[in-house]
Amino acid sequence: MNTDKPLSQRKLQALQTREKLLTAGQETFLSNGFQKTTISQIIKKAQTGYGTAYVYFRNKDELFIYLMEELMNKFYTIAELPFEPITHEEARSLIRNQVQQFLQLSIKEKAMMTVIQEAKGISPSVQEKWSNIRERFISRITIDVQYAQAANLAKKSLNPHLVARGWFYANEMFMWELVHNENHYSIDDVIKNMTQMYVEGLYH
Repeated sequence: MNTDKPLSQRKLQALQTREKLLTAGQETFLSNGFQKTTISQIIKKAQTGYGTAYVYFRNKDELFIYLMEELMNKFYTIAELPFEPITHEEARSLIRNQVQQFLQLSIKEKAMMTVIQEAKGISPSVQEKWSNIRERFISRITIDVQYAQAANLAKKSLNPHLVARGWFYANEMFMWELVHNENHYSIDDVIKNMTQMYVEGLYH
């Protein structure tokens, strides 16, 4: 039996107000960039009162960090794809798929990713959050490396934490290059070479 109680009118209004602020925030950040966006612009676009808005977000940085986390959760869904290969070729296929999805999502979300890149260089709190997000990805990759080592697919002489860190940094570099159209190679070539480099370096 479903025992969930319906939300009260007050709570429903609160959720709607918060959602309006987030929607207005995203639209304003995408339109103006991070630096030129102000919390006043967001509040005006959301058509909410100042006092009400500050109940949910203290400043534009806090609102932006929430939007950034929402987007990064899409990337993290890729990082959390099941990874239990039995063979070398199965591992290669799974890794290639992850790289492909990660980089393709970067291109799809390049407008917001561009704002994130800008914000990281301006806001200490955004930079700190990005560092935390980066460590979350590295921790997940470490688990996959440790699985491969335990399954006797990957070289046990390599430090899984260092491998994971290097692998994420490589993906991050290509991600930003693709976002800013700075990569002069096709995405297929990047995926192919990244996968081969990783698999041949780590796996037996």
